Amino acid sequence: MTTPLCRCHWAGTDPLYCAYHDEEWGVPEWDSRALWEKLVLDGFQAGLAWITILRKREAFRTAFAAFDPEIVARYGQADIDRLLGDAGIVRSRAKIEAAIGSARIYLAMRDGGEDFAQFCWGFTGGKPIQNQWAGRGEVPTDTPLAHEISKALKGRGVKFVGPVITYAWMQAVGMVNDHTAECFRHQQVRKLGSRSGLQRSR
Repeated sequence: MTTPLCRCHWAGTDPLYCAYHDEEWGVPEWDSRALWEKLVLDGFQAGLAWITILRKREAFRTAFAAFDPEIVARYGQADIDRLLGDAGIVRSRAKIEAAIGSARIYLAMRDGGEDFAQFCWGFTGGKPIQNQWAGRGEVPTDTPLAHEISKALKGRGVKFVGPVITYAWMQAVGMVNDHTAECFRHQQVRKLGSRSGLQRSR
């Protein structure tokens, strides 16, 4: 018999969740646009389970023009009305407006010579933080660094980036490796984060 893979407890048995855990969660993301997309999606998660967003992710990508900040930044009232009528996504006016606003902030940073990936990874020195949690009870929901990044994002005008949401995003994009030590992905993800990919991504 094949020995079942040991995964982080939250992955459960849902095939979509398991695939996300096995292939995406914790993998260092060095691309600015992709980092922004995931931050927007985590903002939509506020108050909801991540699996809800995961199941709607393709609908979100369609609704938000593949998360092209150039396009999303130009969204106006007609687009907001369209999105509020889209049953495939989370229909929250505040979150939709926050996504549009964050696209404009992303572009303003870029046009000012500030790369979003450099900004994000600057908080960790350009490399993932490698944790070594023994079990689920040790993994935090936020950290002092998450509070610092949350404050910095809010300072730029980004919304729905409280420290808990920010930490969930940090985990997802590999700024921290929070796969538990027993999880089969822990060492794999650790190797992926052995050196900064910022220069390779530019």
